[in-house]
Amino acid sequence: MTLVTFIIPVRHQDNARDWQLLKTNLEQTMISISNQTNPDWRGIVVANEGADLPELPEKFSVERVTFPPNDMHELGKGSKEDFLDAFRADKGRRVLMGMLRARDSEFFMIADDDDLVSAHIVQYVSENRQANGWMIDRGFIWDSGGKLLFAYNDFSHLCGTSLIVRSDLYKIPESFGDASLEWIKTMLGSHVRIAVILAERGAPLSTLPFRGAVYRVAHGGSHSQAPSLVFKYFLNRETLKNPKRLLTNLSRLRIVDGNTRREFFGQRPSPAPIRVASR
Repeated sequence: MTLVTFIIPVRHQDNARDWQLLKTNLEQTMISISNQTNPDWRGIVVANEGADLPELPEKFSVERVTFPPNDMHELGKGSKEDFLDAFRADKGRRVLMGMLRARDSEFFMIADDDDLVSAHIVQYVSENRQANGWMIDRGFIWDSGGKLLFAYNDFSHLCGTSLIVRSDLYKIPESFGDASLEWIKTMLGSHVRIAVILAERGAPLSTLPFRGAVYRVAHGGSHSQAPSLVFKYFLNRETLKNPKRLLTNLSRLRIVDGNTRREFFGQRPSPAPIRVASR
């Protein structure tokens, strides 16, 4: 039995604006997950047959599916509710295929294919495995490729990479065909509903006591089309008219330094140049 399984649902290749960019971001997400300090985990990428994927790191496998492209993948092809409904169905069934592949896992964490996670998640779960699971209420927002992180304190309502849930609480069916579309959309296709549903069932999620993930924004392949953090939290009319809010937002900026690279990016900082003392 695996303690934590990370499931990364990948959209149909026909729904990607830039598949090469998606591959690059997915590779970075897998490297981030692979940096866990505790080895009791596995990762599953759920992707369509024929999708060209980056090389999978150790502990990762791929679950191939044959789902068709989502005809309403882009906002604007219908009402917002129809758009969200189609997205939940498409994402949810991909997640379910990953869960069925790893149904012996104690916990699941669903990760978007462009986000990053803390290296300490699996270790924390191992020390608290009696819990129902956790919401990541505190995380970071990162302009893709940038040198700044923005500390965000309502993270689980912003980013899909924000839940770690004990597997039995999902009530996974025996087979894909046993799952209703409504259950797929509600339990697996939308991260914002799970905490409320589980609390109503008497199995509330706890709050992860550290910043657990990084939400990547401002890249061309983003499905949410989230704007740059600079424009959203600093260079907009409402913030510029409110000096107190501007100062508060400035106080939440963090540099992407060696520590954050080790924790979230799976990277060690470049070694300092060796200086040879002159004789």
